[in-house]
This record gives sequence, C-alpha cells and structure tokens, in this order.
Amino acid sequence: MRRGLKITLVTVTGAALTFSASACGGKKADTGGDEGGKKTLKIGLAFDIGGRGDQSFNDSAAAGLDKAKKDLNVQTEEISAKPDEPDSDKESRLRLLANKGYNPVIGVGFAYTASINKVAKDFPNTKFLVVDADQCKVEGANVSGACFAEEQGSYLVGAAAALKSKTGTIGFIGGVNVPLINKFFAGYQAGAKKAKPGIKVLPAKYLTQPPNFNGFKDAGLGNEAAKGQLDQNADVIYHAAGGAGIGVIKTVGAAKKWAIGVDSDQYNQPAVAGVKDHILTSMEKHVDVAVYDFVESVANGSFKGGTKQYNLSNDGIGYATSGGHVDDIKAKLDELKADIVSGKITVPTKA
Repeated sequence: MRRGLKITLVTVTGAALTFSASACGGKKADTGGDEGGKKTLKIGLAFDIGGRGDQSFNDSAAAGLDKAKKDLNVQTEEISAKPDEPDSDKESRLRLLANKGYNPVIGVGFAYTASINKVAKDFPNTKFLVVDADQCKVEGANVSGACFAEEQGSYLVGAAAALKSKTGTIGFIGGVNVPLINKFFAGYQAGAKKAKPGIKVLPAKYLTQPPNFNGFKDAGLGNEAAKGQLDQNADVIYHAAGGAGIGVIKTVGAAKKWAIGVDSDQYNQPAVAGVKDHILTSMEKHVDVAVYDFVESVANGSFKGGTKQYNLSNDGIGYATSGGHVDDIKAKLDELKADIVSGKITVPTKA
C-alpha cells in the first residue's frame, strides 16, 4: 500500500472506508460520497453460518478484517447467513449491500459463489470477493475468488496423525458432504498412508448432507460423531466441520486422545481451552490473508478479477505447532511439505 493511504471501514448500516484519491495516484472509488474532499469506499461483509465467534473458518476471515483495522485504521461490523437459507436470501443480502453503495462486497464461504456470480453481473462497478470459491471458479471482471489447497495442509496433518497414533487407527469428521470438504479427507488419508502405510483410516464421517449445512455449526453433531470414531479405536481425529468441530475437539480431548483442528490454530481458542493439550495440531487455512489481500487491492487500485490460489508454496496453507506436540516429527512434516511444493508429491483432491 502506498504511503499516505488512510482507510476507515465502518458498519453495514452507515460506516465508510475512506481514502485520499491523490494517495492512490488519482484512482477513485467506484461509489460513495465525498467526505472532507476524500472519496468514500464502503465495504460490506457477509459471513457464512456461525459468523464471527465460530472459532474456526469465519473467525479466520474476521482476523483478516481485524488486521486491516490494525494496519489501515479499519472499523467494522458484519452480517451473517442463517442456517439452511436458500440462495435467494444470499442474493438479497448481497443486493442490499450493493444497492446501499457498499463497494467492495465480501462473501465468506463457498455457498456464496453462485449468488455473487449472479449479483455481480447487475453491479459491474462493484467489486466482489468470494472466499472459498466453489470449484475455484468465479465469473466477471469485477469478481475475485480466493481458493485454497486444503488437501495439501490436510496431507501434512494426516502424516502427523499417522505418526502419532498408538492404536494404528485414525478418523476424520467433515461438516457437510460437499466437494470442498472431500478435499480435506482426500489429502488427510493420502498423507497418513504416506507416513505410515499400514495405518487404518476410518471412512470419512460427514455430519450432514446438502442442502442441510448445520454440520458446520451444531457442536452436538460433532460430539456424537467423535464418540462413534473413538468407539472404533481411533486415537487421532481430524475435523473439518467449522463450529461443529468444537464438539469434536472437546469429546476427543475428554477421552484423552488427539484432536486435529482446522482453519485457525485451534489450540489458542477459548472454547477448547480445557482440552487444548489434546490438540495435536491444526491445519491452518489463511482466510485472513485472502481477505486482507483483497481489501488492500481494492483500496490501492490493484484489484484484478479472477481466482487466486493459496497453498503451501505461498504460505496460504500450513499447520500449527502450538503446544509443541509435533516438534519431534516436524522435520518429517517439513520434508513432505518441501516435496509437495517442489512437485515431487501431488496431493489428491478426491479419496
């Protein structure tokens, strides 16, 4: 970002992200009013179900705005999707923001992909970001999609699970049975079998089937699924279930087995503080980086439509070391990471 750029992001009901046009080489915002000679850029953000506070995927996106707030003088309030809502509700939410002059507009979660692609056509001067673009595809010059190689990070934590398992059996719990979450399992299973060919990987357990997306929110479902895999002798369980994963972690931790978190470094999250010493690692998906990158690109005039891939090679994906529980196998995990980055290992996206 160029020196002298001042940004202030305010609420969905009237706040504003302002910057000096001259600071950006004369580049003006597409919409917004004047404030003391400065052009106003208003930003609207819509979370997936669970919203800020899910201590997983949404919170990682929130961290991107928090970083913008720290670095760029940003203040914000956000809105969230409702469980089991139809795409028409997402479209209405996005249209409301765009009609009010919010530009850019951010949708957090693959479920926003179709809605953003549709709404963006009616607002060609508004820039949109969909985080976790479905199948890594977006439409329109004013739409950006952030895509993540979840399978790569899952490969590494799968290797960690296999190397740390004492029973020789590990499990996986996904929130909803959709292609995106299938990628997590595919990588996890492949990494486990690479690290320990004889490891038993239980069949993936998905909490709900689409169009029911409560599997990303209901901690009770996560709790029951974890009990089921523990009963099958799994002593390491990886979840990709958003807020429902809190139930997985608590149940696995209470059984004094290993849990593997997702999206954020879940070792440091308050909701699982009582069992954090049983969190082996977390597959980190740096949604915060994607959100921050997008906000900054719009602010400084460097925005480009299309998709951007976040993976191990650009640190968009990684694994957590909090707690020191993988310190003894870190060299092996980093060796596998290097092989993935170099292309020596190609991680599957389907099991």
